[in-house]
Amino acid sequence: MAFRIPPAPLTLTGSLVKLRPLDRSHHDGLVDAVQEGNLWETAWYTSVPAPDGVAAEIDRRLALAEKGEMVPFTAFDPAGRVLGMTTYYELVADVPRLHIGYTWNRPSAHGTGTNAESKLLLLRHAFEDLGVFRVGLTTQWVNFQSRTAIERLGAKQDGVMRAMSRYRNGALRDSVEFSIIEPEWPAVKANLEARLSKRA
Repeated sequence: MAFRIPPAPLTLTGSLVKLRPLDRSHHDGLVDAVQEGNLWETAWYTSVPAPDGVAAEIDRRLALAEKGEMVPFTAFDPAGRVLGMTTYYELVADVPRLHIGYTWNRPSAHGTGTNAESKLLLLRHAFEDLGVFRVGLTTQWVNFQSRTAIERLGAKQDGVMRAMSRYRNGALRDSVEFSIIEPEWPAVKANLEARLSKRA
């Protein structure tokens, strides 16, 4: 088995959000996004960088992209304002499968439908264009907001992986693994499209 087409940088466009390939020119917009509500402090258990760490995080993601290990995106609203970041990662061609994650958005975007539409765009491209069989989504045990959002997608919880890594403060981190497999995609897609249609 293999991906139908190789995962590669591209732009995915919806009515609420546009996902563009991450670029260093997005730095200032991403800094503005993390500074909204001091996001890196209030979401300490996530992958949100501090303002002075945004450049390094961009470089880290782009370096992984160059090695074929990640496809990173910057999320924009229709007015061109940067909302946050997301990625494809753990790209495994012989299943084929991938993960969606390392996602964060500015607080004012929460509850607006942009995250749901981002997931629809990413999942649709993964299942319908790349030809993946499994999409994984991982979040932290303590991130109840993220766990609830993933469950609302229709993803199934595969399990809890204890003491998988450490938080920035050194505490051990438990991760929760979810997945969507190809036979489930039509129902997940219909659910997301129905949710988004209520915002039209």
